Amino acid sequence: MSRDTIVLLGVNHKTTPLAVREKLALAGGYEDPLRALGQIEDLREFYLLSTCNRVEVLFTCTDVDRAQRRVLELLFARTITAEELDRYVYRYVNSQAVTHLFQVAASLDSMIVGEAQILGQLKEAYRHATKMGSSGFVLNKLLHKSFSVAKRVRTETRIGAQAVSISYAAVELARKIFGDLAGKKVMLVGAGEMAELAAEHLVGQGVAEVVVANRTLQRAINLARCYNGRAVSLEELLGQLQVVDILISSTGAPDLILHKEDVRPVMRERRNRPLFFIDIAVPRDLDPAINDLDNVYLYDIDDLHNVVEMNKSERDKEAVKALRIVAEEQFKFDKWLANMASTPTIVQLRARIERQIRAEVEKTMGRFEEMDEARRQDLEKMVAAITGKVAYPPLHYLKNDNHCIGLQDRIKTIRELYLLDHHDNGGET
Repeated sequence: MSRDTIVLLGVNHKTTPLAVREKLALAGGYEDPLRALGQIEDLREFYLLSTCNRVEVLFTCTDVDRAQRRVLELLFARTITAEELDRYVYRYVNSQAVTHLFQVAASLDSMIVGEAQILGQLKEAYRHATKMGSSGFVLNKLLHKSFSVAKRVRTETRIGAQAVSISYAAVELARKIFGDLAGKKVMLVGAGEMAELAAEHLVGQGVAEVVVANRTLQRAINLARCYNGRAVSLEELLGQLQVVDILISSTGAPDLILHKEDVRPVMRERRNRPLFFIDIAVPRDLDPAINDLDNVYLYDIDDLHNVVEMNKSERDKEAVKALRIVAEEQFKFDKWLANMASTPTIVQLRARIERQIRAEVEKTMGRFEEMDEARRQDLEKMVAAITGKVAYPPLHYLKNDNHCIGLQDRIKTIRELYLLDHHDNGGET
């Protein structure tokens, strides 16, 4: 009467080089690989997650070795060697799989601990699994529990409160200068990944407008469109400085693109309204002397690194609390699984004991159906009471944790003692 085993196989940024992860990424989406997994008879339920930093498959099965082998052959073996499979793929079973999933959902296993994006990716992958009908009773419960674990970690810790990326640190500094960013206008100079991350954080803070300036205008247009902003050419930079409040520069230019003497007349036009510059380019885009101007604030990437390093220390402290929450929730889920595994035995045990007691009562008192209603109800109550008392010791043994005897061994003992795997004849002793 053993339950299905929960298995998780995967690769991520910690275990696997980017060159290998790129081969494993599911560029074509979830539908085809989920349909292919459905052809593996060993799998009862299954779920698949693919992001830039990880590919993981979670499933339940009875024959773990055979199911693992077939899943690996299907998902990974066509693109990487057997040696690479052994070196890079991690494999977790039951409690380890549950703990890993909870840590992923809570962003404790992310490249940037505490980032919120992974939870949305988990939910999106789950939507595909439910649409394909591949996630059943156990994985539905497990995945929903992972979502609630992530929510609890967010609520009870400050793991997502500190800026631990350069782009996020830039936005946090802007908030310190201006307070509320709602209504502020932001200019992004450059349209690369750093600018995109900064734009995401800024839009999340409610800025009024995003302006994108880039050497290639089409790239500026593409990025601006994502954030309902507008694109301008680099030649329009000085003119735009008169109307924006924050400028974040991240170009790949070899020399400075903005000097102190360029900004001085702009501040006169602005009537000295504060202007905040963030230079996250290497080499620098902005003249450090800009910081000497009144009501102008300039931070470069070294300033931001200092913010990030301090915040990483704080976030690591919060991660300790988050790991404790994960451990608590994993223990609760294990208890749920254990109860599910023992339920058939509990039901059979109570039914057998009740049949035996009912049979002995009927031998003495006659058949229940032939009695008047009042007497029949009295005997029903007596049978239920005796059943409860007789069943209590074996049920107590089965339900309560025993550190010397595992649950499966306790289930086996009860089934053997009470002949639960023998054919019932109704009134056996």
